Amino acid sequence: MRYNPIINSLFTTNRKKLSKLLLPNSIAIVNSNDIMPTNADGSFPFRQNNDIYYLSGIDQEESILLLFPDAKNESDRAILFLKETNELIAIWEGHKHSKDEASTLSGIKSVYWLHEFKQVLQNIATTADHIYLNNNEHSRSTSEVQTRDNRFRVWCKRNYPTKSFQRLAPLMHQLRYIKESQEIEQIQKACNITEKAFRRVLQFTKPGVYEYEIEAEIIHEFIRNGSRGHAYQPIIASGLDSCVLHYIDNSKKCKDGDILLFDFGAEYANYNADLSRTIPVNGKYTPRQKAVYNATLNVQKQAIQLLVEGTIFETYNKAVGEMMTEEMIKLNLFTLSDVKKQNPKQPLYRKYFMHGTSHSLGLDVHDVDDRSIPFKDGMVFTCEPGIYIPQEQIGIRIENDIVITKNGNIDLMKNIPIEAEEIEDLMN
Repeated sequence: MRYNPIINSLFTTNRKKLSKLLLPNSIAIVNSNDIMPTNADGSFPFRQNNDIYYLSGIDQEESILLLFPDAKNESDRAILFLKETNELIAIWEGHKHSKDEASTLSGIKSVYWLHEFKQVLQNIATTADHIYLNNNEHSRSTSEVQTRDNRFRVWCKRNYPTKSFQRLAPLMHQLRYIKESQEIEQIQKACNITEKAFRRVLQFTKPGVYEYEIEAEIIHEFIRNGSRGHAYQPIIASGLDSCVLHYIDNSKKCKDGDILLFDFGAEYANYNADLSRTIPVNGKYTPRQKAVYNATLNVQKQAIQLLVEGTIFETYNKAVGEMMTEEMIKLNLFTLSDVKKQNPKQPLYRKYFMHGTSHSLGLDVHDVDDRSIPFKDGMVFTCEPGIYIPQEQIGIRIENDIVITKNGNIDLMKNIPIEAEEIEDLMN
């Protein structure tokens, strides 16, 4: 691991929270992610399933976590199953966790090898009434790839047909939506690494450099600071492509007079940062670019004030829409008269601001959430208003990561340059 291990009390706490939500006499089982193939004998870098990591801290492939809080034997209440290493694996793949190492990382005393799983499950499943099985039920998920959890769910229902099967995902969403202090510490570390990368590219960016060269500067700073890399595909979008919401080609030469929109973040210990900034390629905003930038920043500052306990998404988004409308009128994108005649279901501001203002952030960049409940202490959100005017080749997005607390909120990116004048000064 490149990151410093998290103290295992976090994972013990997380398991206790989940145990309280399970029906009496229930088993819950979570599998690691697969190692995904590329072509021939190649594979993508491994990325752990967030739920097993959240409950165990184990960041290794071919792992299974079994929880049975009501088991009579204490040793059966939390069990880890790991891939057993050997000399050949050590030579080709490197070190794998020993049982003692896994126990230290997770706080779980009962650790078995993976080949023992079916027998151990058979021994304890006879006394359980319910089995909770995991699945990716994220609201944005469109994946058609079958996961280890998917395959296991089929196997388990076939081999234990008399058990009552329950969905684990809704419980995990409920728990992961609210972060423990140790989790927020990891997100802050990811934000701090992201800050270093942004300050680096402020010094590097100038007319004539390619977007991918800037991307290289970012990943350099990420890796040298202990990050595994990008939390998501970075957006380095100059000129007209600053108006393309998910532009990831990052292939063009940056031109004098262009605006340059960044959307990137570091991952640290599986937790993520998510930053957006928009800078002038030549180090000086034009009057129009600065006007659009400051309009976006004004909306962000007001929106952050609404990220407090008790706010709900519906009222939050409505308020941001009203702020955007006011700023866009000042920018002469439409008039107050136009607004009075608009279709309420298709407000005019959506032509220039077509995405959401905030999403949950954590082990996923778009982390699990429940938009029907009010904001609570421990939730972490992005705040990322944007104004996109393709006919002027100006796309502005400004994004910070915000923690909601009982005493207001905390901006995890408060040290990252954001004012237009500060950005210009640092670039020059």
